Formats: sequence, structure tokens, C-alpha cells
Amino acid sequence: MRSKSSTIRTHRAVTTLAALLAGALALSACSSSDNKSGTKEQSSGGQTPAGSTVTLPKLNGAHLEVAAVWTGAEQDNFKKVLAEFEKRTGATVTFVPAQDPIINFLGSKIAGGQPPDVAMLPQPGAIKQAVQQKWAKPLGPDALKELQQNYSQGWQNIGKVDGKQYGVYYKAANKSLIWYNAKVFENAGAKEPKTWKDLLTAAQAVYDSGVTPFSVPGADGWPLTDWFENVYLSQAGPEKYDQLTQHKIKWTDPSVKQALTTLAQIWGKKDYLAGGQNGALQTEFPASVTQTFTGGDQPKAAMVYEGDFVQVNIAETKAKVGTDAKVFPFPAVGATAPVVSGGDAAVILKDSKAAQALATFLASPDAATIQAKLGGYLSPNKNVPISAYPNAVQQKIAKALIASGDDFRFDMSDQAPQAFGGTPGKGEWKDLQDFLKNPADVTGAQAQLEKDAAAAYGNGS
Repeated sequence: MRSKSSTIRTHRAVTTLAALLAGALALSACSSSDNKSGTKEQSSGGQTPAGSTVTLPKLNGAHLEVAAVWTGAEQDNFKKVLAEFEKRTGATVTFVPAQDPIINFLGSKIAGGQPPDVAMLPQPGAIKQAVQQKWAKPLGPDALKELQQNYSQGWQNIGKVDGKQYGVYYKAANKSLIWYNAKVFENAGAKEPKTWKDLLTAAQAVYDSGVTPFSVPGADGWPLTDWFENVYLSQAGPEKYDQLTQHKIKWTDPSVKQALTTLAQIWGKKDYLAGGQNGALQTEFPASVTQTFTGGDQPKAAMVYEGDFVQVNIAETKAKVGTDAKVFPFPAVGATAPVVSGGDAAVILKDSKAAQALATFLASPDAATIQAKLGGYLSPNKNVPISAYPNAVQQKIAKALIASGDDFRFDMSDQAPQAFGGTPGKGEWKDLQDFLKNPADVTGAQAQLEKDAAAAYGNGS
């Protein structure tokens, strides 16, 4: 089980952007009884719009239940995708609101003999747990074909357990973004950086203009892990990232020392952090965002790092995304800019022709394009047109996610044992808070991280 804070963190990372943007656009829904000139009849009896990339079977009389923790506008938008599936197949699909953590919710449903047909699971660990409990069913050939056509190997792999494909990653989050106050950058003559060196140059320009460069939410441990993951992935590379994620290399490894030393170039400069190190350690995530986009020409900070879900907190201010609040990809620290992601995967719990057809549809560009147009959504499907996203900010975020190919990585701390990667006041969260307080002690931070990791992973120090 994950801690509440960790659950909120991941849930936000993969869900809450919808609350901000979904109302901005509407996708006209055709009545399921209509067969207008834009559709064609399938030989199997369903309706397929012209230009569709996926063929689905006739499923008249079939009924499916799909469970997910999504609420509000995001749930409504996903229901529009399910409605299109109903229209094309003749099946009936019911959305089942789930509680977080969804694994516990599913366990109670299965114990009661009423599992949903399909569940949307966050984190690779949740898929693995569903397989270990013998709840999850492997994907069939049609869904596998769609995955192979539309997803990078990396996104396919994180839906696999023991070499078998169980998950279709329908939804993603890009957690490699830095948001900035456009007015402050303009006043400082700062440019969007592409490298870590450029970021330090921009930070100095902002500082020289009289504004503190960074807002860091040190009161919450999880954003600190995300900072580290982006630096480490770019600097050490995907293979080392995987090794550290699995604790196949120690936190005392020179690559960790290099990443912490790099982080200290920002965290170690008191004047670069809103409130200094002590102030940062008292700043929670929502405030780290709002203080960056309030205060007119003198906000408390010019930049704040976190994922696409930052837009939800920006919406609590008067700042407008795309004009007052802008974004750039996390700069390249090494040879390549990092892309750290989160996501939700469709997993079949009750195998049937209809459940397999829904998984196939969710793996297609057709399904993802519907929700992309509605806003508040990112797809790892590389064949969803970037133009489907409703504004320049989301297009930029989606483009960076897809451009990463197989070099993206899933959030490291979300893959770690909860005792190390997901517990407030313990493990990696606490160790990086201590490092933020004293960024000069790289060796001490490494030693404590290794001690806590070894205890949590149980594979020695």
C-alpha cells in the first residue's frame, strides 16, 4: 500500500490537469443511432468513422465495466471515449468509480465476486501486483498489434510482467517540465534554457533582476525525488537509472555523487531558493506554484519545477497558462534532456471478446485522439497527432513525451518499495530533505540514502 501523500502525488500527475482544461473545448458527440456520411458500416456490424485506424468486432448485447479513480471532468471525458466504443461495437460500457489505492478497491470487488472487466492501473507495481494475485489477464493478438504499431518499446515494456503483455498505457504524465513567470523572464532578459548550464545562466539573470530564481517545495519530499530523477536520468543515462531504480547499484555509486553535486549548484545557493533552504523546507507543493505566479513584477520566485499537473495550481492564480505562465522541458544535464513519466494502464480482469476489444481500442490512436482534443490529457501513443492537443502548451508537453522514444523512464520513487520511495518523513523523501538543508554534505547524503535503500529493498548494503 502506498502512503496517502504518495498516492495523491501520482494521482495528480496522471489525472488532475483535466480539471483545468477540459471545459475549454467540447467534442461534438454523434448519436449512436446516426450513421452520417462521415462513418462507414463495418462488415462485422459496427460503425467505424472514415479514417479510423482500428477495426472492432460487433458486440451487441455485451456489457463491460471499467474501473478507474478518475473523477470530474476527466471521468466525463473518458466516458466520451467509452461512448465511441459503444457506438462502434454495440456493446454497453459502465464506468465504475474506484477509490484510491485502486488495488485495494479491486481486491474487495474480486473478493465479493464482482470484479470489473477492465481496470485503469497507475504504476508498474500495481500491474505486477494484479498479475501476482492472478487477477490480470494477458492481452490478445489484436491489442498486441495495436501496441506494437503505436507505442515505443519502452511504453510496451512497462506494461509487461514476466515477458507477457498485460497493460495498455492509455494515459501518461510528463514530469520533466519547468514552469516560469513570463514577465520576470522578459524583465530579466532571460531565455528558455536547453541545457543545465543555460538554466544556471537564466537563474543568474533572474537573480540580477531582483527576483529569486527558484521555488522548491521542500516540505513535501516527493518533488525533491523528482528533481533528483530528472538530473540523474539525463546525466547518468537510462541504463544506470534502471540499475539504481532496482538497487542493482548502490546510492554510494559515483553517478549519484555527480547528480547530487549538480543539484547542489541550485539547492546549495541560498539566494536562488525562495526563502532559502529553510524557507524551501517549509513550502508545500501548492504554495510553491502559486507563489511563482502571484505578486506582480515581484513574485517570490521566477521558476518552479514539476509535471504537467502544475497547471491546476496555476489556475488558482490570475496567471494565464501560455501567456503569463510558460513552460520549457527540463534542460539536458547530460547528452539528452530527461523525460520522467507517470501513467495509467488498462488491464483486463475478466477475459472476453468485448474486454479484449476495448483494450485494442484504447491502444489505438482513435481513442486517444478523442480525449486529446478535449484537453487535460497526454497519450504515450506516438501516432496521436500533436495537432489534436488543444493548445500550444499541451502540444509542447506531448511532443517532448513522444520525442523521448524509449529513453523516458517511469518515476523512480514510484517503483521503489514504499518504505524508501513513498513515505513522508522516511527513506528517500527524508534523505533528500536533509540534503536540501545541507547540500554541501554529498557523501553523508549518499551514505544515508544507501542505508535506507538497502533496508527497504532487502538486498544488502
